[in-house]
Amino acid sequence: MKPSAESFVRRVRSKLDELSSTERQLADFLLEFPGELASYAGNELAQLAGVSPSTVSRFIRRVGYDSYEEARRHVREEQETGSPLFHASSPAAARQVRSVAAHFQQSQQNLAATFERLSDATLAEIARAIVAAPQVFIFGSRSSQAFALYLRWQIIQVLPRVTCLPGPGETLGEYTAGLSERDCVIVFGTRRQTGQMQRLLEAATRTGADLLYISDQASADYAPATWSLQAHCRGPGSLDNHVGVMALCDLLATLVIEASGAAGRKRLAAVEQEHEELGDFD
Repeated sequence: MKPSAESFVRRVRSKLDELSSTERQLADFLLEFPGELASYAGNELAQLAGVSPSTVSRFIRRVGYDSYEEARRHVREEQETGSPLFHASSPAAARQVRSVAAHFQQSQQNLAATFERLSDATLAEIARAIVAAPQVFIFGSRSSQAFALYLRWQIIQVLPRVTCLPGPGETLGEYTAGLSERDCVIVFGTRRQTGQMQRLLEAATRTGADLLYISDQASADYAPATWSLQAHCRGPGSLDNHVGVMALCDLLATLVIEASGAAGRKRLAAVEQEHEELGDFD
């Protein structure tokens, strides 16, 4: 079996009962911080785990790799999937990324890298399409659901038919059955999505609806999408940094509100009047 045929963690767990005491010490360290194998040379990893370099070499062969570099490549591939486990750092290695300054710097870099790829003309075209669509459907699962809900919350102030799908207890088919080529579908596809996302992308493509696909730099493009936007989400620690995605949501919402024109302002005024009538806010 090739090493990449199953996860690094699964391979290590399957060999635990066969390891010597020092190899088990290294295994315990790597099960807690598997990403460290991709970040350090063998002798450096040995020092972090408190074992000898020869123990590292034996361990690598024991779990089925021909070389340390082969194991590193496998772990790096798994890091690209976005698993927080593979981005967790040991206490010794994490000190450099715990500071406020490190997180602020990464946020700035992500914002700059995200916005330098944007086009005013493309964003204006997207905003006009969203405003013109009879129905706007927004999808995001896992962490991306928060962005879908936020974007809907903002643009529903000027557009009456904006839906996040699927709702609790609902299926995608209950919505895709009513999709038409005049509608607009917005899909947040930051990494580690569920299988629902691909099925929705394919359904939207079949109907010919306008499709906006928002992903990150580690995710593959969806070629049939009408528009594709990528946010940079690299984090200084074990989690992705999503400031770029949130900034994109804010930018899109602002442009949609502006593009909605007089009709949007009329709805916004009506919404504000209802807030007063219903006493929605203190």
